[in-house]
Amino acid sequence: LPPPPPPPPTCPPHRLTPDPTNPLSPPPALPANRLKSAAVAVSAATAHTADESGDRRWMVLALSVCLAVMVNSCSVALFSQIQVIEDDKAKSTEPFTTGVRGQAPPLVTTTFQVKDQGNASPRFIRCTAYNMPCTADMAKQSQVPLAAVIKPLATLPPDETPPYLVDHGEGGPIRCNRCKAYMCPYMQFIEGGRRFQCSFCSCVTEVPPHYFQHLDHTGKRVDCYDRPELSLGSYEFLATVDYCKNNKLPQPPAFIFLIDVSYNAVKSGMVNISQHVQTGGRLNERSVVRVGFVTYNKVLHFYNVKASLAQPQMLVVSDVSDMFVPLLDGFLVNVNESRLVIESLLDQIPEMFADTRETETVFGPVIQAGLEALKAADCAGKLFVFHTSLPIAEAPGKLKNREDKKLIGTDKEKSLFQPQVSFYNTLAKECVAQGCCVDLFLFPNQYVDLATLGVVPVSTGGSIYKYTYFQAQSDQERFLNDLRRDVQKLVGFDAVMRVRTSTGIRATDFFGSFFMSNTTDVELAGLDCDKAVTVEFKHDDKLSEETGALMQCAVLYTSCSGQRRLRVHNMAVNCCSQLADLYRNCETDTIINFFSKYGVLNNPTKAVRDTLINQCAQILACYRKNCASPSSAGQLILPECMKLLPVYLNCVLKSDVLLPGADVSLDDRAYLRQLISCMDVADTHVFFYPRLLPLVRRGSLPVAVRASEERLSKGGVYLLETGLHLFLWVGASVQQELLQNIFGTPSFSQIDSSLTSLPVLDNPFSQRLREIIDSFRAQRSRYMKLMVVKQEDRAELIFRHFLVEDKSASGGASYVDFLCHMHKEIRQLLS
Repeated sequence: LPPPPPPPPTCPPHRLTPDPTNPLSPPPALPANRLKSAAVAVSAATAHTADESGDRRWMVLALSVCLAVMVNSCSVALFSQIQVIEDDKAKSTEPFTTGVRGQAPPLVTTTFQVKDQGNASPRFIRCTAYNMPCTADMAKQSQVPLAAVIKPLATLPPDETPPYLVDHGEGGPIRCNRCKAYMCPYMQFIEGGRRFQCSFCSCVTEVPPHYFQHLDHTGKRVDCYDRPELSLGSYEFLATVDYCKNNKLPQPPAFIFLIDVSYNAVKSGMVNISQHVQTGGRLNERSVVRVGFVTYNKVLHFYNVKASLAQPQMLVVSDVSDMFVPLLDGFLVNVNESRLVIESLLDQIPEMFADTRETETVFGPVIQAGLEALKAADCAGKLFVFHTSLPIAEAPGKLKNREDKKLIGTDKEKSLFQPQVSFYNTLAKECVAQGCCVDLFLFPNQYVDLATLGVVPVSTGGSIYKYTYFQAQSDQERFLNDLRRDVQKLVGFDAVMRVRTSTGIRATDFFGSFFMSNTTDVELAGLDCDKAVTVEFKHDDKLSEETGALMQCAVLYTSCSGQRRLRVHNMAVNCCSQLADLYRNCETDTIINFFSKYGVLNNPTKAVRDTLINQCAQILACYRKNCASPSSAGQLILPECMKLLPVYLNCVLKSDVLLPGADVSLDDRAYLRQLISCMDVADTHVFFYPRLLPLVRRGSLPVAVRASEERLSKGGVYLLETGLHLFLWVGASVQQELLQNIFGTPSFSQIDSSLTSLPVLDNPFSQRLREIIDSFRAQRSRYMKLMVVKQEDRAELIFRHFLVEDKSASGGASYVDFLCHMHKEIRQLLS
């Protein structure tokens, strides 16, 4: 390539040539056979951005340039995702303070500490834009989605303080009289502190006598920094009886385990490991949480595990058409008091059903049984359902096999992802009303219609875990870790979430695992620390640059200790009248999170793909037309904070959600759709662009490389994680010493590909590699099973599926080809 023109004197020069000693440097130019002969023009790898003042800032361009679409040549540069991540880590050395309005946080890939100074931590709320357009016309012109990804109960790192719990006594939380927004740092106290003006709706409200405090010379209350609700972005209120159902304080919640004991379940070994179910753990601390047990096939078996019994007692309900709970006393019990009886039951279950020949199962009555038990106990709670097959037994909620591969790729395909009967929608509504959350652990060997079975878990705020072709020997570690974490994680029950905004914008659409009976209240039978709700905002009036825009997320829920609480998160963002300011303060990862959920569940995949490509092209064309300095039409110019938008969007478009391979079943696609709907930004980031880590012998944690086959070396070992899968790829020419350190064998041919965990060897490399794997697993909400992949082995096809910068076997474009396609789309829009 010819050398790039020198940058302006005020900017540092950027290296555009490969540096073999630097793992972050661009790779060498593409091989000649990748370039299309006469139609190809290679131009200098130069591009720039411009802000509103017209100053040019030269972008870092990583990688060689390949060009040419038919007759028109295009000058594009492949921006390195790794370089952007490493640059962000390098500049995020100080704690992120939330006191500055409209300040974009570090990327989700950066480890940083947060200091709450009046806005919610980015661990709770991330926005697509921290500088909202002042008008609806400006928002429409830019096509940048205005949304927030909210994770109300997110887990904080040990060095950060969890939200303070504020108790205002019998009067309850202080609120605005009109819009009911809760007291927060944005409220303005007037008349010497006797009243406050709401920053959301401008209504003036009297301050209750017990809450009165004098103001200082700046107009702030003198106790401002002593009260979390006046100085912090996130906090909790202790709710009064007025916030409870029927004006009655709630009972502590209950956990009910419902275990499939049909032939398929016994054969797979799932029932055998039910004896290892750790109902203890954090339940020991939660002594108020009661537990109950049910087994089922075509009929249901309830168990009396009262502490005074010598052995558990079974009661059978065979009339599944009219479900009822045959016992109250002894069904829901305290774990510590009944521990011996519970352990006896779990030991006996595999023996009781070892010789079963019953292949048919029910599913609807199982959830009904748990729901009725919670109703009888007058409490909220969670059902843990362990299920294996399509429920074809004669009972409410019976399903038929509707797996029709002829419909795939047609407009009728979306019908396969809608529930086939309305029974489960009605059941889900009843569960939400009771605060009954359902977590589904699936162990299928064939089609189970997850699109229908998943309706209740998704609508109640529950989770779905899927273990296809489950084998106890290789899969029990993953299952038990998932179950243990699911039982122990922070969760709230019978929750209602509302997002209030200041005048000018309003929340219009919501995406996630929940139920909505109206247009404003998000109802969650259960809300745990892993669940995110994505909210889209639209203009209904003009916004002011001076006041900015405000949003407040309030979640009313019952804690595991039985307390009714209100968790409040506040966020203030800037508003702008110039498009350049909008493009300067966007967050690509959050935009991609929104795009991955927008319209996916209810529209044909082709229509979703076309819509996303068009919207992305319009975003970049608007920037090129209104914000960038004049330049050659052959150059692709991207905003600084969106230079990774094309590569990430291409990953979404070619994922199994929107462009599945031939081996991706309907159930797998339904599973991924439901999973993505409640993912937070960090989860979607690694899901769509997996992390590929070269393992080297020296140094600290190695720097990731781009997810491309070109980055793999025959002499290397690489770890790849997707958030759901973990692969260890071993090159065919790896040195014997390295193989000995990792696997305890000197020969590549002797590596056991069936390993799901690495041997514990007494050497620093083995220890460090296992620590890296453990740290990856600790960052994710689901346990990632390790798969060892040898170069040129059959399993390598699965591994290569996640090298997202390359062309995929299912027809997805490579990063190079997609960038050229996007450039062509942008040029068409501009012309």
